[in-house]
Amino acid sequence: MAAPASSVSAAPLPPPPTADRDPPDRPGEKSDPACEDRSNAESLDRLLPPVGTGHSPRKRTTSQCKSEPPLLRTSKRTIYTAGRPPWYNEHGTQSKEAFVIGLGGGSASGKTTVARMIIEALDVPWVVLLSMDSFYKVLTRQQQEQAAHNNFNFDHPDAFDFDLIISTLKKLKQGKSVKVPIYDFTTHSRKKDWKMLYGANVIIFEGIMAFADKTLLELLDMKIFVDTDSDIRLVRRLRRDISERGRDIEGVIKQYNKFVKPAFDQYIQPTMRLADIVVPRGRGNTVAIDLIVQHVHSQEEVMVICVPRAALASAHQCHPLPQTLSVLKSTPQVRGMHTIIRDKETSRDEFIFYSKRLMRLLIEHALSFLPFQECVVQTPQGQDYSGKCYAGKQITSLPSSLALHHRPPQIASLYLITSLPHHQALTPWSPPRPQLHYLRPKDISDDHVILMDCTVSTGAAAMMAVRVLLDHEVPEDKIFLLSLLMAEMGVHSVAYAFPRVKIITTAVDKRVNDLFRIIPGIGNFGDRYFGTDTVPDGSDEEEVASTS
Repeated sequence: MAAPASSVSAAPLPPPPTADRDPPDRPGEKSDPACEDRSNAESLDRLLPPVGTGHSPRKRTTSQCKSEPPLLRTSKRTIYTAGRPPWYNEHGTQSKEAFVIGLGGGSASGKTTVARMIIEALDVPWVVLLSMDSFYKVLTRQQQEQAAHNNFNFDHPDAFDFDLIISTLKKLKQGKSVKVPIYDFTTHSRKKDWKMLYGANVIIFEGIMAFADKTLLELLDMKIFVDTDSDIRLVRRLRRDISERGRDIEGVIKQYNKFVKPAFDQYIQPTMRLADIVVPRGRGNTVAIDLIVQHVHSQEEVMVICVPRAALASAHQCHPLPQTLSVLKSTPQVRGMHTIIRDKETSRDEFIFYSKRLMRLLIEHALSFLPFQECVVQTPQGQDYSGKCYAGKQITSLPSSLALHHRPPQIASLYLITSLPHHQALTPWSPPRPQLHYLRPKDISDDHVILMDCTVSTGAAAMMAVRVLLDHEVPEDKIFLLSLLMAEMGVHSVAYAFPRVKIITTAVDKRVNDLFRIIPGIGNFGDRYFGTDTVPDGSDEEEVASTS
């Protein structure tokens, strides 16, 4: 739902911030760091009001994915700019798409500064800031020669890869993982490495051509145009290009007159009519910022997205346990170890020792479900032996921080993605719900994935972890969820949402109490394992499923 078109003006012209992150250095522009040009830059400074911010000037030659660093620290709080909230309900389907704000405007209009002000004022935990700077097309050899002589137009819609922009933004809006290219403005090419991003509660997409494509416009829930006086924008470009990039004033003005100004008049300024809100004077227009924030907050369903535990608790009562569940055979040895770890009088050392033994047996049991094929090896005596070998490409283990401690030496050959140094990568908020805080990108789409968690009560964290894997193109039938102990509710929830995921555990308990603790259970596994005090209102379920 878009806000009605309006133009808000309520504040005097502010000093332009040195940290305005307008479109980057246009590729191919010549550099001439002459001393007289430095003095030109100093004289240009006198044309602008004094700068009052403490931000350092921006210097870069490659596109920056503006979700980095993953933490944006403000005076009041920390905003996660990389990660994901819980996107899925008890059926494993998407609850709500992210809210996407489009920020358009001319070069050096202050779009990124406005974006940062919106992010700070929104007061939501997960925000992604995506820039068009990352999506310049790779130039041909002929185009590179033109760029080297300032004869290539980087302010034209054809300079951007709109197909990639649209596909990336669609996935982000759905909460899926995306790879964002890193553009090198020196070589006019994309670097080999790409950056991995997730969607968030709010996605801010900014760029000079943010409103230049019809399909792209349909993805934007709110469109904002930052309208800054052309003289101010020109002076900002001159000061930036001369003082920070060592260019001569003549070359900067030539490029501005030949490409930047005509492109603004032809392609950018006309898109102002498409905006829901026009923000004159950029960062100084606090009334406009407040109006934007109020509208986003009015979309309450965007801000509160969680996996409802009450729904999980009641969705699958009285159903038989699913066929995708495999429980380790309850031998006297297994039952004896469960007796020890469930006993509240068991010492910490014994709890650690026997839980590790159970986890080892569990993993060895899980490995038997992997595909194997006939193979022949040669023994040290030079004789052939017909045996079995793993038939897949690779096995990836994604342990929770606690489950990592239970990885037995027998699976040392498995690829392990390291977890956070903390005990929780998915932490309960208020209301308690899983949150993905950290991800180390890796292509695991062809792997069999063993997802390990210590205990599963409602299944909320496990469901989110599975959803993360699916978003990384891992086939559902190649995912194995392992847990030392599960509640029937958690088993049903995961199996109902993801019927092809293999669920493997050492025991299944019948009930979950009002605090979502497994009954009879083993208590708070993390507290008993690490010797920390019990959290009275916490869940027995380890809200961790690190996909780091």
